[in-house]
Amino acid sequence: MSVSISGFTFIRNGVELGFPFEASIRSLLPLVDEFVVAVGQGSDDTLERVRAIADPKIRIIETLWNERMADRGFVYAQQKMIAQYSCTGDWAFYLEGDEVVHEADLASIRASVERHHANPAVEALVFDYYHFYGSPQWISISPGWYRRECRLIRNTIRSYAPDGQYWLVTTEHKRGRNPQAALAQAHIYHYGWIRRNEDMQKKADQVSKYWATPAVQVQYSQFDRRALAPFTGTHPQAVQEWLANDAEQVLNIDPNYKPIPKENKYHFMRQLETLTGLDFSRKHFKLVA
Repeated sequence: MSVSISGFTFIRNGVELGFPFEASIRSLLPLVDEFVVAVGQGSDDTLERVRAIADPKIRIIETLWNERMADRGFVYAQQKMIAQYSCTGDWAFYLEGDEVVHEADLASIRASVERHHANPAVEALVFDYYHFYGSPQWISISPGWYRRECRLIRNTIRSYAPDGQYWLVTTEHKRGRNPQAALAQAHIYHYGWIRRNEDMQKKADQVSKYWATPAVQVQYSQFDRRALAPFTGTHPQAVQEWLANDAEQVLNIDPNYKPIPKENKYHFMRQLETLTGLDFSRKHFKLVA
């Protein structure tokens, strides 16, 4: 019997905030048996656009966000888990609204799930990341950006999300721990930082509300060019239209920009990584296979 996989996500005001959420959902549909989408009540036509995808695998849950939940992104955790708790598959594949899977990786992902399903020590699968910055031609290589993250987790274990990004696993009602994981041998294409600058500013303003932090001023030109590398691969077919119509097309780094202390720290860490072969980026998992 084939292993079943549920896809899930949450989204609210995805159109207004420039998320490629339609491309995200479409990219995963060929792999999953169902796709649960928690759509928050908002001020644009995000719900109608999800419905318009018109795939029988999609199941929509309409939600109402707690606007007073300003506690380190916990409202995102709530919405993530509303969707995950409605998943019925053996495994649950979480994609954020600005993350896309490449069609060339779908077979490898399926093979990874089939390979590790019989090993209970593997609780999750970890994906490598392409974090695009400023335009589709550039990716961040800084250890300040997570390079790997869990996106597929067993749906038969007790897991929960502290925020929208990662999971913790708890057994016997003990304190949560990072999932035990294996490599998925595939990438997640993260496009959040190449949406139109003005849309990214709207998103940053919203995030600050739910994290109880001051809103950052987003200017793609104000960035440490040492943290960038050219992207030499191909983009997923599902996101091509969004890239052409809704993404920034050219990145022009300000030649007078001076890196802030945090960027200098990450550049030094990157140099150490080159010398030692170590990876200093943050990890929310423990590799066991």
